[in-house]
Amino acid sequence: MSNGAERMRRELMIRLVREFNSGTLTENIDRIPLTIRPLHSDPTRCCLYHDRAVLKYRLMALLGVDCKAEDDELKPLSAYLKEAEQRTSSPELPMTLCAAGCAGCPDSRINVTTNCRGCFARPCVFSCPRKAITVVNQHAVIDHDKCIMCGKCLQVCPFSAIIRTKVPCEEACPVGAIRKNEFGVADIDFSKCTFCGKCFSKCPFSAIMERSELLRVLQNIRNGRKMVALVAPSAQFQFPGDLERLFSAIAKAGFHDVMEVALGAELTTEHEAKEFIERMKKGEKLMTTSCCTAYVELVKKHVPALLKCVSSTPSPMRYAGELAKQRHPDALTVFIGPCIAKRYEATQSDNIDMVMNFEELGALLAGLNIDIMGQPKWPVPRPAIATARNFAKSCGVTEAVLQELLGENSDIKLDSKFLNGIDAKSAKLLNLYALGKLPGNFLEVMGCEGGCVGGPGSLVK
Repeated sequence: MSNGAERMRRELMIRLVREFNSGTLTENIDRIPLTIRPLHSDPTRCCLYHDRAVLKYRLMALLGVDCKAEDDELKPLSAYLKEAEQRTSSPELPMTLCAAGCAGCPDSRINVTTNCRGCFARPCVFSCPRKAITVVNQHAVIDHDKCIMCGKCLQVCPFSAIIRTKVPCEEACPVGAIRKNEFGVADIDFSKCTFCGKCFSKCPFSAIMERSELLRVLQNIRNGRKMVALVAPSAQFQFPGDLERLFSAIAKAGFHDVMEVALGAELTTEHEAKEFIERMKKGEKLMTTSCCTAYVELVKKHVPALLKCVSSTPSPMRYAGELAKQRHPDALTVFIGPCIAKRYEATQSDNIDMVMNFEELGALLAGLNIDIMGQPKWPVPRPAIATARNFAKSCGVTEAVLQELLGENSDIKLDSKFLNGIDAKSAKLLNLYALGKLPGNFLEVMGCEGGCVGGPGSLVK
């Protein structure tokens, strides 16, 4: 089920597509915030002008602009559009933050609500290891200078009168890459960020945004450039109908060819299985998967001791890009998936030219009035095997590698473990794997719970 932030994000994408397609984007883009929030309408924030400012920044991000780089608040969207139309490369960093959209949420802390009855038992007082709770006028009071937020008082209060407030983006980040700056608004430390997109998904104000390449896709389609869409396996869970009809819809939008990234997953499986056998024969104790960019970035930045265990096999996206370039050497490749981290990985690959997420694909099709269910089935030359298509689900990679090992008739036993989504707790577990203190010789790690199907750019979560 979508929420208000998602609906607004998607509405802006659809408007961008429709205005571009009608040839009116340049003349109308500055009016879009006013059209969505006209005079005398009910504001979402303090006033209409604040709403309009946030809408402007959202549109800037849709143009691929880093909102934090703004140095002139009077610069209109049409000027940013003109600059964006000249851009020929992907943004170096895939995310940006809208300070005007951030609510500056209060710090995480434990608070006592009015439900407190000042009971005689006072379990909160006696359970606190730091003696941070006293009772004043028959009401519990917490000394936040002493409180270590252990949560024991929450567990014992018979009235559920004690609550823990959160900063959603900070709570979601597994590596502490987002914190409030000196102005009290969220700020991302990209030296720590793994681009997992959890802050993007959890911020209820949608202040964290992707720097989109939707405009570049639209421009190249209009200019008649040959484009190949590389569709991630998780697409089968995102759109109505089957993949073949979805591929036809994508082709109708202007793509010359459409390919399954699962074909790349077949190559990843083959090479990863062989690499696993080679590593085990050398006496190594552990190999981890390398498909999830957010996980690989986490290891590079936060658990470098584990880097030697990460498979060197390229991801399915990279293999699919290589296959597409072989088939269409003069074409631009566009990876379409649910992942923010793939935007970053694409900047490191010569075979991926642009990235779109499923929200953007949905907006593209909606903006062009293309009905997926009304399309004929795309003539797929050779469908990817089932195990490759299952890469999108947690444990899908393990299942595929296991099947490949059976085909190799190897006597190497796969003792597989998996981390189904990365949070602060599982991120710490990786240090134990690096030290060899946890069992298993094959570790699959997916940044998103459930696998890629739970990615931040998904239509259906």
